[in-house]
Amino acid sequence: MDAAEVEFLAEKELVTIIPNFSLDKIYLIGGDLGPFNPGLPVEVPLWLAINLKQRQKCRLIPPEWMDVEKLEKIRDHERKEETFTPMPSPYYMELTKLLLNHASDNIPKADEIRTLIKDVWDTRIAKLRVSADSFVRQQEAHAKVDNLTLMEINTSGAFLTQALNHMYKLRTNLQPSESVQSQDF
Repeated sequence: MDAAEVEFLAEKELVTIIPNFSLDKIYLIGGDLGPFNPGLPVEVPLWLAINLKQRQKCRLIPPEWMDVEKLEKIRDHERKEETFTPMPSPYYMELTKLLLNHASDNIPKADEIRTLIKDVWDTRIAKLRVSADSFVRQQEAHAKVDNLTLMEINTSGAFLTQALNHMYKLRTNLQPSESVQSQDF
């Protein structure tokens, strides 16, 4: 899975919008949406919120965790803990990126939020690299990946898979093979 596929999955997350149009409930395969009334908040998938925002049909309300004070606490907690801490959303990075790219005018202190999310991301990726290094050095066979998001796993997945494949090849080449027979000349 690549980053674009993870972002696609993130676009299914629900966000709150305040529409400036009227429309009855709409029935989609993924579920019913609406009704849409001007000034009344409604939850819709992120993909629809972005589409409506681009057409100036709504105002986006940022998720409650997308607040400078809350993100500072999350960042500080992540830095203090040795293990990965739970994130406010399984798609925190993708949601932030999409919301700030398409609706930064609806998000107070957007630049600070972008910086804080980047700090959290960098801290978690650094932890992931240290964990992967320890995992490979200790020649472990399995790992517990609690509280990692799909994008974080995706970021290190290719490297870890290759490292494990190389370790497997080295182990199988070092073990004496029982089927090898010596040849006398």
